[in-house]
Amino acid sequence: MTDEISGETVLPDLLREGLRLVICGSAAGTVSARRGAYYAGPGNRLWPTLFEVGLTDRQLHPEEYPQLLSYGIGLTDVVKTAFGADDALPKEAFSPVAVVEKLHQFRPGLLATNGKRAAQELLGRKTAYGLQPERLAGTPVFVLPSTSGRAGSFFDIAWWRELAALVKA
Repeated sequence: MTDEISGETVLPDLLREGLRLVICGSAAGTVSARRGAYYAGPGNRLWPTLFEVGLTDRQLHPEEYPQLLSYGIGLTDVVKTAFGADDALPKEAFSPVAVVEKLHQFRPGLLATNGKRAAQELLGRKTAYGLQPERLAGTPVFVLPSTSGRAGSFFDIAWWRELAALVKA
């Protein structure tokens, strides 16, 4: 089930200039929207994964998401005005153009999509995991398996390790 919030941003972007990495999901999940924190669903693997692959020096909690800036990591979503499962998001809520504008403005070192749906909306095509041949606003794009608990059968931390190696290089 998806709940539309007409014209209001569900979760604010966590962006600034000079970031090494921006992680872009499809949209906030229902639990994240309720708690006002990115990747807050009980089965979501983002926070332990960032720690395990060495992108953070400890496992952050969802409400600590603003601290990601101190690690050179930002957050955004392709859908900012709706929340819920990917397959229930209204097509008109997706705004890949807004993400590209943010990339132009903030110029991160790398954009990683948390899941294929975000990548497909941004690139306009089906994708495979890993570094993509094209760039968005001059920014390299890396497609990752979703950390969502609902996508658990597709999760493979190896792609996240590869991303971490690129970010650290």
